[in-house]
Amino acid sequence: MADLSFYISPLSEEIREEGRAEGRVQAWVEGILRAFDVRGIDVTDEMRRRVATCGDMELLRHWLGRAVVAGTAAEVFGEEPMDRGPAPSR
Repeated sequence: MADLSFYISPLSEEIREEGRAEGRVQAWVEGILRAFDVRGIDVTDEMRRRVATCGDMELLRHWLGRAVVAGTAAEVFGEEPMDRGPAPSR
């Protein structure tokens, strides 16, 4: 009979959690890049690399939120201010 204790060990659970975290990061990366593509926003190879190599979930969330409303990729990365339209009148 095979020893299956590794599959229920803390190390095994840690490995599975790391895989799930990597999968979540990859999903956000793909979402950001897809938003650029769907919206027709030009993205340099450097910008694509920047997104693809980012492992910071908070930063990825920030970028995705901006990617769905920004007019340019530079706005997404904070390299130029976003045009928020006219200020509301009072």
